[in-house]
Amino acid sequence: VVQLVESGGGTVQAGGSLRLSCAGSGRYYDTGCMAWYRQAAGQKREGVAFITPGAGTRYADSVKGRFTISKDNAKNTHYLQMNSLKPEDTAMYYCWWRHASAGNCYGEPVWGQGTQVTVSS
Repeated sequence: VVQLVESGGGTVQAGGSLRLSCAGSGRYYDTGCMAWYRQAAGQKREGVAFITPGAGTRYADSVKGRFTISKDNAKNTHYLQMNSLKPEDTAMYYCWWRHASAGNCYGEPVWGQGTQVTVSS
């Protein structure tokens, strides 16, 4: 069973940077689909950045050019580097994982516990 533990949230001024980390454990973690979602107060949870084995990375339009998702299989960790942060990026950020096969993600999703990111203006 894959489990995820997040770290790296905090408060930063607009224009600043933060890096979120998601440490994964369990069989198949390093071969799965990985992503970051966020949920602002009173809003629906939205996908921010995705890595799908065999299909590359993709980003929400709102973060393209500012956020980068990456993974380090040797450390069983995936990351979200967030640059040029804006107040509207303030949200609880969750990492996410699913099994992957032939460029598709399947199975029950696994979620991290969430980490708060607050961007002050």
